[in-house]
Order: sequence, then structure tokens, then C-alpha cells
Amino acid sequence: MKKITLFGAACLLLGACGTTGQTKISLSNPSAFERKAEVVELPWSAVLKKYPAMDTTQLKVTDAGSGKELLYQIEYKGEKSPVNLLVQVDIPASGTTTIALDKGKPAATTPLTYGRYVPERLDDFAWENDRIAFRMYGKALETTPKDNAYGVDVWSKRTPALIINKWYKTGDYHKDNGEGLDYYKVGRTLGGGDIAPYTADSIWFPLNYRTWKVLDNGPLRTTFELGYEPWNVNGRIVKAVKRISLDAGSSLNKAVVTYETSDKNPLDVITGITKRPEPGGNTVTDAAIGLTAYEEPAHGEDGVIFLATLAAKKAETTEFKQHLATKMQVESGKPLAYYFGAAWNKAGYFTSNEAWTNYVRNFYQRSQEPIQIKF
Repeated sequence: MKKITLFGAACLLLGACGTTGQTKISLSNPSAFERKAEVVELPWSAVLKKYPAMDTTQLKVTDAGSGKELLYQIEYKGEKSPVNLLVQVDIPASGTTTIALDKGKPAATTPLTYGRYVPERLDDFAWENDRIAFRMYGKALETTPKDNAYGVDVWSKRTPALIINKWYKTGDYHKDNGEGLDYYKVGRTLGGGDIAPYTADSIWFPLNYRTWKVLDNGPLRTTFELGYEPWNVNGRIVKAVKRISLDAGSSLNKAVVTYETSDKNPLDVITGITKRPEPGGNTVTDAAIGLTAYEEPAHGEDGVIFLATLAAKKAETTEFKQHLATKMQVESGKPLAYYFGAAWNKAGYFTSNEAWTNYVRNFYQRSQEPIQIKF
């Protein structure tokens, strides 16, 4: 009787009994526009079902048509076992791209996302991808003579290279030396898209974050959590955990925020973008999808920053306390998801608020029309 090896059994299960045990997966784009540099999530359980002989140290992902090797990431979301296989692909409008999973040593890769706790700079937490960079402020900033700040800071970059470590090491990132600079002003505001509870006349800011945890860190997606100690919101005790993810090639972050309230009643919250007092700038809102897109007034030779928040559902958009705000309500203990992000005109991806707003609308459309996966 002929022996069937484990690899041979896997080939039979896959219906691919060549020398590679290759598994092909078709990714179909239901949208009427190209999904370029899209990070697609393949559920790990589905991958293992079709590729039971998977060896994560010997996995290559390629474009089945061209044979070009594709960048991928095994996503854990802070768990011990994999949750998703992330692959970055281009898919034509209303078209299909086929990828192949194959046994073999993957090529060396250059990460496109990164984030870390920065104890050497007053407990900052900074993160970035190949387009833009951000940071949020920690406890140590509250104890210094510096002006305290709360919300999301935006670092304008014009290079696809990851620059966080370099900029922190040199400390010279308030002048553009060819890679970009930090000129965005936050102060005691929500900055570039943070979230906080509100009442009719106030935004109720917590103290800066107290705990941090990196759940995944590239090369295609960086995800981390920030924890806040309980604070008083108009007589109610509230605590919060924010989970933020940034994908390669994206100008928008996904934020999932969970509030716990002492009385368990729904909590009114706003996401906000700081509105500049200088003349100029342009704002586009769409309450049907909770969209706010803002082109700041030009900042001298530094250029223009575009910012956006997206609730991805019907939500009131208005001006509130120096902010372009989107008002929502959240139940205690139930996660609330929304998106926020930014772009810099000198990076070249967007040079008008119209182009930026169209990008955010397409981003919403992508969230409503997920890639169709077929093994």
C-alpha cells in the first residue's frame, strides 16, 4: 500500500497535488473604484481550513497572475493565536485579483507601519505608516512646565520611510529638512480627531492616558490600546479604553472606544477636529455618514493639513467649543467605532479639499462593501 505523507494529505485536501501545495484565493472588489494598496483580512481559521499544513515560518504570498511576492502580516490582536492573515493588494474597480499561498521562505520586508511608547519624551505614544504619523500624550507631560495637551497630534511627513525613531532621536522635527515636520497645534483640545464626553456647555476631558499596550506592530497594521483612569463627567464617573489601528497605505485610523459609566446610562460623546481661528480653510460635512472633512488655513510655508473624522453612520455634525464635532451616543461597556486621520498637501497624495473629501467618502464606501473572498 502506498503511504500518504502529511504533506501529501494536505495536497489531497487542497486539490493541489503539485510540488508546492499551493492554495489560491480570489479577492473580488464590489466597488466602482480601484482598491489600491488595500489591506485585506483573511480569517485565519479559513486559511487553516484550506491550508492545514501551514507553517508560518515558510509561507509566501504571491500575486497568482504575475508571481510577484506580496507583503503580508499575521495579525494577533493581542491574542496568543493568529486571528487574521493580512495581505496588501491592488484590486481593479469591479474586478478580481487572485493570490496564492505557497510554501517557501518569504522575502525580507520593510515594515510600513510602526508604533511605540516613548518614555524619553514625556510618555508620548507615537505611531505612523508610509503616509502620515500621529501621537498622543501621556502622564509625564502633566508634571512639566510645558503646556499640557490632550488630543491627537499630527506629524506631517513627505516620505514613505518610518521616521518616528529618527525624529525623536534628533529632536529636530519642528523644521522640514526634507522628510516633513510637526507643526500641528493641539493644546487642550481633541486635536486631529480624538473623542470625549460632552454636555450642553462643556467637553469633559480626562487626564492623559495612563496605560498602553501594543497588540500588533506591522508590517501592514499597527494596533495599540490606551487606558485612562476614571474621571468625573458632570457628576458621573467614567473610564475609557481606546483601541487604535492604522493600516499601510491609509490616511485614516480606526478607533474603537469603550466607555464604562457609573450609572450605566447612555453617554453623549463627540469626535472633534480643532478649528483654526485664522481666516480661510474649508469644511465639508455629511451627517448621513457622520463625515467631517477639514482643510486648515495655510500655515505659512509649512503648507496645509487636511483632517477628517468619519462615524460611518448617521450622526449630527456641528461646531462646538472650537471644534468641528460629530455627536454620538454610546452605551456603557459597548464598543464604539469611528475613523479619524489626516494628510499633508506637501506629501502629494491630496492637494485639495475636494480630493481629500472624495478619499474619505470612498473610505466609507469600502467599509460598506468589503472585499469578497473565495478560496
